[in-house]
Amino acid sequence: MSRTARVHAVRLGPRSLAALALTSAVGVVAFGWPFLAPPDSRLSAHAQDAPWLFAGLLVLLVAVVAATISESALGPKAVAMLGVLAATGAALRPIGAGTAGIEPMFFLMVLSGRVLGPGFGFVLGSVTMFASALLTGGVGPWLPFQMLSMGWFTMGAGLLPGAAGAAVQARPSGWGRLRGRGEPLMLAGYGFLAAFAYGTVMNLAGWPFLGGAASNISFDAGAPVATNLARFVAYCVATSLGWDLGRALCTVVLTLALGPAVLRALRRATRRAAFETAVTFDGPAQ
Repeated sequence: MSRTARVHAVRLGPRSLAALALTSAVGVVAFGWPFLAPPDSRLSAHAQDAPWLFAGLLVLLVAVVAATISESALGPKAVAMLGVLAATGAALRPIGAGTAGIEPMFFLMVLSGRVLGPGFGFVLGSVTMFASALLTGGVGPWLPFQMLSMGWFTMGAGLLPGAAGAAVQARPSGWGRLRGRGEPLMLAGYGFLAAFAYGTVMNLAGWPFLGGAASNISFDAGAPVATNLARFVAYCVATSLGWDLGRALCTVVLTLALGPAVLRALRRATRRAAFETAVTFDGPAQ
């Protein structure tokens, strides 16, 4: 009997990719509808209700993606790994709550997505955000948006170049993958940019709720796209730029300081778990 171990805990098949693409497309509309809907459309006329509609739709779609990916290859070992990492991430989130964007869970999501692949990354990001919301009491209409955004955030790390997505076999050192000092630097750079992207995307989820509370930076359903875009930029600068910078710097520092050790631990765990071990039986010995 021979074995070939692979490192990705979840392989994205055609159905999983289709479900993920559909959810992402709906997510883009759910986040960006203030810039996509014409000022005279019914959606703009119900600006205060639209986020609730999209929140309910995203809950269903994220559940569909998780179920589809689970049907493809999420075995008991992967479920156990998912539970451990999601619980760790959920426990890390409250550590810096309310402290200038210090959110340690983001660096763990980057490293986990890098090692375990985009499919596992999307599920892990969504489940971790859901678990942390239950832990911190942060359940509300924003939660589905957070789950989708964190799923994208973690999945993106698994799509970075140089990952060892193929079989773990004897190959020349560094062939087809990125290791050494360059890998933490790349992940830190991704974490820095993605932390800002996460904050900006999440601003889109809450911005339409402002109404007339802050006339200079709130969403105006009757205004043209250019005006609302300028208002949104002003809203991001005024409300979240400092928080996003803290999140980005925290992710960079933790990735560079702890990244190599955590990457080694995650890779060691995935090799021992052998999530996608293909078992073949040799003929009887002569």
